[in-house]
Amino acid sequence: MSTYSVEVVWHRADAESDRDFLANRYSRRHLLRFDGGLEVPGSSSPQVVPLPWSDASALDPEEAFVASLSSCHMLWFLSIAAERKFCVSRYADAATGLMEKNADGKVAITVVTLRPEVLFSGTPLPTREALDQLHHAAHDACYLANSVKTEVRCEPVYSARQPGG
Repeated sequence: MSTYSVEVVWHRADAESDRDFLANRYSRRHLLRFDGGLEVPGSSSPQVVPLPWSDASALDPEEAFVASLSSCHMLWFLSIAAERKFCVSRYADAATGLMEKNADGKVAITVVTLRPEVLFSGTPLPTREALDQLHHAAHDACYLANSVKTEVRCEPVYSARQPGG
């Protein structure tokens, strides 16, 4: 069993009055502190809370959710590829999350689509079928994909520079 901790810190800016807060006109900017010492500015998404009460340059929970699923899939993919003796040179994912009403009528990220593009070097090079199997195995192993109700799709990008493409 493992435990993961993140500290989330928000405070009202000195310039914001009690009246502003009660009228829902306050900054959503906050700080995320991770156990390794990394600090990341956070905010609500400007798609959810309009500017200037959101900060478009900060990480929002929806982006973090999509990034977490993408990162977990990638880390499992790399591990499984190495185990199967495929040398990965580059992995890039243009992941997206769709927020809409779910079957219960609640707003949720209902689908996360991963679009990884993987480049390999050396031999052996995986066939397209082997590449699909790597992604399937990574999806099955991903702790986060196993933890959420959201549908997680993997739509690998095949290019001419990839084996089996």
